[in-house]
Amino acid sequence: MAEFKTAFQKMLAHEGGYVNDPNDQGGETYKGISRNAHKNWSGWAIIDKYKSKPDFPASLEKNLELSKLIQQFYLTNFWTPLNADLIANQTNGDSVFDFAVNTGITTTARIVQSIVGTKIDGIIGEITINKINSMDFGHFQAAFTVTKIEYYMTIIRNRPANKKYLVGWITRTLEYNE
Repeated sequence: MAEFKTAFQKMLAHEGGYVNDPNDQGGETYKGISRNAHKNWSGWAIIDKYKSKPDFPASLEKNLELSKLIQQFYLTNFWTPLNADLIANQTNGDSVFDFAVNTGITTTARIVQSIVGTKIDGIIGEITINKINSMDFGHFQAAFTVTKIEYYMTIIRNRPANKKYLVGWITRTLEYNE
């Protein structure tokens, strides 16, 4: 079964550190946690305290409490609702989790459900998990990869300013096909 810590470490490599890109609709972001989407996350109080320090944002990396809050955030808000620990193949679990972090749980669930042929309700439950686990890995990942790229292209068509993220999104997507 897929393990959270493995998926979490791989996802963190994609999310980077502190960013406050004015073109990013998520606004201020740390380790992929968007302040606009998660205003009440307790980690923001720690980050705000560090902003006045001369070594900000590098100093954030040394805060163990903040690291624990990040891990708990992703476990509680993404991994557990996705039922990802029930996905038999680690790479499939990693890929589903990573895409959900980048696009949201409902979007990810709907795309996965369309690939595996279950009712599209935006919730990865037992039936969807069973379908993922019964599919050939190569087929699932290939279909998921193509669908993710199509999703990103739709984002760019609707918001051309996001084109600068496309190479990163595609690179991130392709890493789950090894």
